[in-house]
Amino acid sequence: MATVELTFTALPAHVRTARLVATAVARRSGVDESLLDEVRLAVGEACSRAVEGHQLYCPAEPVRLALTDLAGRFEVEVTDTCAPGARSPGGPGTVADPAGGWMAGADAGVPAGLGIAVIEGLADDVQISETPAGTSIRMSWPLAGADR
Repeated sequence: MATVELTFTALPAHVRTARLVATAVARRSGVDESLLDEVRLAVGEACSRAVEGHQLYCPAEPVRLALTDLAGRFEVEVTDTCAPGARSPGGPGTVADPAGGWMAGADAGVPAGLGIAVIEGLADDVQISETPAGTSIRMSWPLAGADR
């Protein structure tokens, strides 16, 4: 299957749509039914993190979701398209987030990286990278019948 790409404005209501699309594409790609809830929850968490960052630092920029099945794996990449320089520290209530970016407001009281820990517990493989285009969370799961 070719890559399915979705971009959406940074609104919490769109996270539900992203979860639904990811689950449908995972099912069609051949992800085992027992893993579909994990896909849905991990994609929701990654998209929610991206939406929160965008609302704080670059609300006009879209969140990007890419779904691919290659080499026996279903891969999801969520990219927050805020350039790293746009997430500058120093505002009231901001604290460094070791997973990239900054947390502010109510999120400042949440242990940094908690969302990443949740994603790592749900996905088979997780890679986080920061590029000039933004922060990317890449997650993958085996396709049914593929070696784990």
